Amino acid sequence: MTRRSVVGPEGQNVTFVELFFDLVFVFSVTQVVGVLHDQLDWAAAGRAVLVFWLVWWAWTQYTWALNAADTTHPAVELGTLLATGLSFFMAVVVPGAFGAYAVWFAVVYVLVRGVGLGLYGWVAYEADPSQRNAVRTFSLVSIGGLAAVLAGGLLGGAAQYLLWGLAIALDVVAAAVGGRLEGWNLRPEHFSERHGLFVIIALGESLIVAAGGLSGRELDAPLILVGGVAVATACALWWSYFACAKPHVDRAFETLRGAAQSRMARDVFSLLHFPMILGVIAFAAAVDEIVRHPATPLVFEARLALALGVALFLGSMVVALGRATGNVPPLRLVLTLATAAAVTALSGVPPIVTLGMAFAGVTVISAVEYREHQRMAAVVR
Repeated sequence: MTRRSVVGPEGQNVTFVELFFDLVFVFSVTQVVGVLHDQLDWAAAGRAVLVFWLVWWAWTQYTWALNAADTTHPAVELGTLLATGLSFFMAVVVPGAFGAYAVWFAVVYVLVRGVGLGLYGWVAYEADPSQRNAVRTFSLVSIGGLAAVLAGGLLGGAAQYLLWGLAIALDVVAAAVGGRLEGWNLRPEHFSERHGLFVIIALGESLIVAAGGLSGRELDAPLILVGGVAVATACALWWSYFACAKPHVDRAFETLRGAAQSRMARDVFSLLHFPMILGVIAFAAAVDEIVRHPATPLVFEARLALALGVALFLGSMVVALGRATGNVPPLRLVLTLATAAAVTALSGVPPIVTLGMAFAGVTVISAVEYREHQRMAAVVR
């Protein structure tokens, strides 16, 4: 009887075990918002960025590994479920990652990454020598980052910040080294779909944060209006990504092959989607503050969080479009910066006005981009 290979077939779609895995990871988005819940300042923002990078890099490693694997193979499913269980405990302690649970987070994080690297190595071993070499090189360079995370968790204090910052730098080095190699053999449709689903679930988590603030309270007109505009803004962000930007990026991604395709996957998806999801986290933190105090004008930090949420999400998309297509949409960039500046400057007004400004800006940007997208599609046809 022929042994079944763990190497993924061509044309494989995202499977249920991957979606299950993603749900646990996106729960970390809510947990990172929790880091900002009680203290919305620069120190909390720095902690949120550091811990979310580690969560994100663990997840994105699995997008590469499972892109190469047959995710309907029982052994791959079991490995993914094991990683899902470990990721659950990692996500649970995210709010305490710079406190009592620093060691717990670091140890579980290293285990999650270790399972992913082992799974990827197994798939690459059965694939071909070039993929085996690419995965081995990336894994060896990644060891430094894992050691820095573990040491930071053990030492705590200022050393934890420095070592986790070093881990981020080492992860970027590993990505830079790995991206130069041939042999990753990506399946672009599957790869793009995984990231699109993460964006969808992250935006959904931002609405869960808003819903949690509304739940159990008397739904008067101001609170209902705030909730409605929050939902509308999240929908506008969804439209800007899926209806305006993603089709262009996907089309460019699918035309590439070899190392050029791997580098684009690294840059556009693994790296540039990180600040994009950070934008969702900042938006959710601002909405959380607005829902809790719907009648009190937003403090500067809350307005800045909302402005950064819009700027990071839309601005990262501008850079991703430029990297994928060679064409940076200047109007989107100008309107994004103008919206962020207006949101930050609107002091002393009801929160619904500030949130409404963010919604208006995202809506105008999406409408302009969608019209341009339709025009270009008509030219192609």
